[in-house]
Amino acid sequence: MTSEAQQTKPRRLRELIEKHTVVLPGAFNALTAMQIERAGFEAVYVSGAALSAARGRPDLGLLSLSEVVADAGTIASAVAIPALADADTGYGEALNVMRTVQEFERAGLAGLHLEDQELPKKCGHLPGKRLIPSADMARKIAAAVDARRDPDFLIVARTDARGVEGLDGALTRARLYVDAGADAVFPEALESADEFRTFADRLAKAGVKVPLVANMTEFGKTPYLSVAEFEAMGYRLVLFPVTALRVAAKAIEQMLHELKTLGTQRGLLGSMQTRQQLYELLRYAEYETQDQELHERFRGHNQT
Repeated sequence: MTSEAQQTKPRRLRELIEKHTVVLPGAFNALTAMQIERAGFEAVYVSGAALSAARGRPDLGLLSLSEVVADAGTIASAVAIPALADADTGYGEALNVMRTVQEFERAGLAGLHLEDQELPKKCGHLPGKRLIPSADMARKIAAAVDARRDPDFLIVARTDARGVEGLDGALTRARLYVDAGADAVFPEALESADEFRTFADRLAKAGVKVPLVANMTEFGKTPYLSVAEFEAMGYRLVLFPVTALRVAAKAIEQMLHELKTLGTQRGLLGSMQTRQQLYELLRYAEYETQDQELHERFRGHNQT
């Protein structure tokens, strides 16, 4: 069997999905991704909402393809584990989607998901979403599949139809998207464990056998279900897209309040990552060693 070190990241992600349910915490920068990897997670998710927030923008599809690919590529290159990216609506129509896939693939991502909202898109858990015609989305999926260079690069079809057309509409769209070539299906904003179970069961009965993705975001329409519950219902990827960002943002808010109030950070030292811990995460010593080795290699070769 091919060793993990020799595997491509897309192949690694597919093999993980075949074995068990994969948990993907969301990263909003490279440092967060490195923490996710160090904590023992097998894959990382690059959330569009988190990247938008990190750039000071709401999740309305305001970031460009170049901005998202740059951020996603930085995250993917910082870790050895595979990264799955949120590609929103694909940054245009079918031909644009082809370029989108190639850019994410070139940047080192293991896969991406595309959604069937109109622009301006919204967070999937907000009201007022509008969908593109299902045939238009199917064309985007087919274009994405045609454009990938590595057949293992994962193309996930996300449908936001539950909040617009109901569960039946979401199921109808999911079947069409799989027929168009989607490797996995992501039903966004289902509202109960029963809906997740029904979605999985009805797809299986219709002969649709692709991995399913669950989005376990906070403060939305989906109840708080555990990874074990999702696994029991047949979901193979569970995303926690904005959890790290929300926790970090709240911690910063509390830190700033204390600093503003007391004028010192002394009371916060116990809740900080130490200098040494940060340096270990960033492999600071490895960089210093490499620099020293290069210096020693060419010692005495300077010409006057």
